[in-house]
Amino acid sequence: MTEIPRPQHLEAALAPPDSAARDPLPQDSRQARQFLRRQSITETVMAEGAVRIEDLAERFQISLMTAHRDLDELASRGILRKTRGIAQAAPTSLIESSDLYRANRQSAEKQALALAALAFVEPGQSIFLDDSTTVLQMAPLLPAKLPLTAITNSLTLMNVLKDVRDLTLLGLGGQYHNWCNAFLGHTTTSEIARLRADTLIMSTAAITDDMIFHQSADMVEVKKAMFAAASLRILLADHTKFERRALHGFVSLNRFDIVIVDDGTPKIHLDRLRANGIRVVVAETRTVARPAADNRD
Repeated sequence: MTEIPRPQHLEAALAPPDSAARDPLPQDSRQARQFLRRQSITETVMAEGAVRIEDLAERFQISLMTAHRDLDELASRGILRKTRGIAQAAPTSLIESSDLYRANRQSAEKQALALAALAFVEPGQSIFLDDSTTVLQMAPLLPAKLPLTAITNSLTLMNVLKDVRDLTLLGLGGQYHNWCNAFLGHTTTSEIARLRADTLIMSTAAITDDMIFHQSADMVEVKKAMFAAASLRILLADHTKFERRALHGFVSLNRFDIVIVDDGTPKIHLDRLRANGIRVVVAETRTVARPAADNRD
């Protein structure tokens, strides 16, 4: 069965880019100590929300220069924010939080949404999968519906799906963005425009006034292109999306064929969506179970 890499305390986010191809680091090596220190700094900042850089240096008994160097690396990878002498973890409405940070949030809801979406996937189809951490939960489920063609701009999904037999993987190129571990930009949207898929499965950062929004204009353009190139459009949105705001709106919920939400979504939202003619599917988080893979040749 295909497994999604699940970072424990963000190990995967903090590991060197080529670490998967190497043996584990010796625990007494300088690189291992650096890795563990940055992991601890990340967990501290995420737990407290914001911490003064001077306080981090004192707490971890390192120089201020080393603290800044660690935080510069973590910020460059989209894990933390560094502003005016403060390290921050909370995402803003303008900049999406790290993909590995998002992967650890609402994990039960995301698994339930992915399982519900699987019911609308049929063997032989071609499917656009966006770079969201919600759609990432589809990866271990897809072997139950083979053969399939999966089309994605997510480098994370590409790495997870690349060895799945009977799955044709089309990786969309473009400009690589570290913060979301995905390809975005004109090259990406141009490649999408030359394709036509049976189904799009996507998520979003926020839902406001029954329109979906995202913090990144570049990501919005990729999602728009996928939306235009698919016949069946499915949105996955856990209940927290209705509580968030983001800058760039790009499509109304009533343009989707199916909107899948989790069972924590307030009834007021469900009633409103259904009253507006939107087909809503509620995914049960209490009974998440993965189907067995198809054993056909």
